[in-house]
Amino acid sequence: MEPQNIGGISAGQLKSFMEKIENLEQDKAELLETIRDVFAEAKAEGFDVKVMRQLLKMRRMKKEELAEQEELLDLYRQALGE
Repeated sequence: MEPQNIGGISAGQLKSFMEKIENLEQDKAELLETIRDVFAEAKAEGFDVKVMRQLLKMRRMKKEELAEQEELLDLYRQALGE
């Protein structure tokens, strides 16, 4: 018989959470593999995957954060004489 409550911890509830997390981790691994496949397909079609990843990163940013980053990049380029 499996203990139900050890030191104030519900063993059944903990096991349930752990199983959910393990299942989600497996789903995440499968999604990451699918994403890698899509990038490989894009690369095979001649797209620059590095640039695509940068665009994805920029698209996730808030407009204010993106504008601030672009301003800093411009300022740093100017400071370097580029």
